[in-house]
Amino acid sequence: MKLEQTLKDRIKNLDWDQINHTLHDKGFVIVKQVLDEKSCDILIGDYEADAYRKTVNMERYRFGYGEYKYYKYPLPAVITDLRESVYPHIVPVANAWMRELGIDKQFPETHEEMKQLSHEAGQIKPTALILQYATGGFNTLHQDLYGEVYFPIQMVFTLDQHNSDYTGGEFVLTEQIPRAQSKANVLTPDMGDMVLFTTNFRPVKGSKGYYRVNMKHGVSPVHSGKRHSLGIIFHDALS
Repeated sequence: MKLEQTLKDRIKNLDWDQINHTLHDKGFVIVKQVLDEKSCDILIGDYEADAYRKTVNMERYRFGYGEYKYYKYPLPAVITDLRESVYPHIVPVANAWMRELGIDKQFPETHEEMKQLSHEAGQIKPTALILQYATGGFNTLHQDLYGEVYFPIQMVFTLDQHNSDYTGGEFVLTEQIPRAQSKANVLTPDMGDMVLFTTNFRPVKGSKGYYRVNMKHGVSPVHSGKRHSLGIIFHDALS
């Protein structure tokens, strides 16, 4: 219980003005040391536990090379705390993106209300997941939409230490450039770091106002060791 409260306090005390400024302008931001080492170790240690509703072999579906598992409800307390505590801080960015792009949509203030929107659309399956990659593992570029109702920002936590537990395996974000090739952003977050990033697109201001830039994310090949990450999406899925 003490650990959960400490996590909530840590999230509350983050510099959300600066975080949201970067998130709004770039479509992503790294926030250092949100999860402590003990929390990361517990999540990895539970990989073989009966806490999941679905296991996906990535190679089978040509999603990459590795494995991920979707958690089932009720979610582990740390994941519930992360979804409920982070969401209210980033929903202003999501709503600003909708206004700037002229999209007639505004998201509710609390995660419980956001989850209810998903469920009303028949999206009742939890989307929080843990991913595991061994040497050679990677994740192809994709978007995590899961249905018609989706929140435009999501987050991922690296659970191992880059260049210690594994090498390679960088987090990659690509963004569409008008009338040009896509731009790649390559990130190397440390253990416990939170990466907030767009689920689908972000607005970019041009000479004639804002225009939409589509973005995708993935993981580059792991060169050695084993890599785990925790993905948290704020909307639920159809299946």
